[in-house]
Amino acid sequence: MSGRRRPRPQPRTLRTRLVVASVVLIAVVCAVIGSVTTLALRSYLYGQLDGQLKEVAARASGRFDPPDKDVTGGGGAGLIGGQDKPPEDIDLTKFVARGPQPVGTIAAEVRDGSIAEAKVGKKAADDNNVPQLNPEPLSDAQTEALGSVARDGDAHTVDIPGLGGYLARYQTGPNGSYYVAIPTSDVTRTVNTLIIVEVSVTAAGLAAAFLAGVVIVGVATRPLRRVAATATRVSELPLHSGEVNLDERVPESECDPHTEVGQVGAALNRMLDHVHGALHARQRSETRVRQFVADASHELRTPLASIRGYAELTRRGREAVGPDTRHALGRIESEAGRMTLLVEDLLLLARLDAGRPLQFEQTDLVPLVVDTISDARAAGRDHNWRLELPDEPAPVSADAARLQQVLVNLLANARTHTPPGTTVTARVRRSGAWLCVDVQDDGQGIPPELLPHVFERFARGDSARSRATGSTGLGLAIVQAVATAHGGAVTVDSVPGRTVFTVHLPALTTPTAAETDRQPHSQARHSLTTRVRQGS
Repeated sequence: MSGRRRPRPQPRTLRTRLVVASVVLIAVVCAVIGSVTTLALRSYLYGQLDGQLKEVAARASGRFDPPDKDVTGGGGAGLIGGQDKPPEDIDLTKFVARGPQPVGTIAAEVRDGSIAEAKVGKKAADDNNVPQLNPEPLSDAQTEALGSVARDGDAHTVDIPGLGGYLARYQTGPNGSYYVAIPTSDVTRTVNTLIIVEVSVTAAGLAAAFLAGVVIVGVATRPLRRVAATATRVSELPLHSGEVNLDERVPESECDPHTEVGQVGAALNRMLDHVHGALHARQRSETRVRQFVADASHELRTPLASIRGYAELTRRGREAVGPDTRHALGRIESEAGRMTLLVEDLLLLARLDAGRPLQFEQTDLVPLVVDTISDARAAGRDHNWRLELPDEPAPVSADAARLQQVLVNLLANARTHTPPGTTVTARVRRSGAWLCVDVQDDGQGIPPELLPHVFERFARGDSARSRATGSTGLGLAIVQAVATAHGGAVTVDSVPGRTVFTVHLPALTTPTAAETDRQPHSQARHSLTTRVRQGS
């Protein structure tokens, strides 16, 4: 478990990060303002409550101090600057039940260091449902909690069981020593109400800020998304080959040099201009090369035919020639024939590159494959040839001659690059909307480093140009070009002991029996004979 890496979180978009950052910043500012406001209000309210507590304590003890003097705890002696009233007996029942003490005021008389009597004024309704204050004695637990307040003359908060939070003070005066306390519930309720209001307003403000941020950031980043869309469309163009129409540009309205996004759009347009110029120059160069190859191939056909003709005429003439001369003439014919094949392949590739139209007609792949495998069997009797054909026709719209050349090249490739005794299988099958022709062999396979380049022109399995096989290195390139011109493709899958070339062609609907009988084929009878002879 410890060695397993945790998946990295998906990066958020710039729009999301800007909105989230803005909302978080606003939330932090609102939290700071709310906290400061709450603390200031709480301090102010407790200050007012402390002032009320001082007045209640002064009325109970009979000790009134000037506003600028502090009251020290302890006995009556030692109070400096105090203004004492004549001593009087305090009735706690009347004291807590009458004004101006607030509702819930607690008063307790201290004698000999302990609380002798303690009362609290509670709000209740009389028989006429008129609210009034009723004095009630404190329980032992409540008295003990009140007696825990420090006797230093300062205000302290204390929690009285059953009554809630109080602000209490101990004070000594002419009337004696007393504990007085007034409830803090009103202050707490006010502060809690303020907190609820702040949280509600902050939440509503954050929601509004989020929605506004989404709209504002979306409008601000819209030019950036247009730049990205332009770059995406350019990345989807086939720039590797052929004539490229690179007209995609960022709109001029999004290329304002005074904005960051506009600078990016302008830079992208300049880059696309350079790329378009380079691609156009490459296309012109490729066109000139193709035209040269086509012209040279066309012009070489006649001299090559003449060379082969004169060599054959001389070799078969009535004049006696020596063995060396006969051998030289044979080599001239052989090399002229190989050169003719190369010229024909180059001319075909040049025509396919130029987009010359093919002669499309409805063609059944089954007899075409049978005839081609029959010819391959005649040329390579040291190989084992097999057929795997469907029971129904396999019609496609194709140029039969070019398609036959594709099959001939694939079978010749299998025969040339595998040792004697290799089994070569030609298979016709349907795969969805495609008809596929597989040419499979159980030879040694294609080297992994060569596999990605087998369809390139002049690609070879060895570094030398084999004269024994007569290979030009253009066979598989022609296969790919013809398959592409038919709207299909060719693929290869190779491992030691199994190599499969697959030609994918768009399938047509299966023809009727009458249409099948009307379709002519030059080797229909020979195809059937080949099937029986090979036991396919």
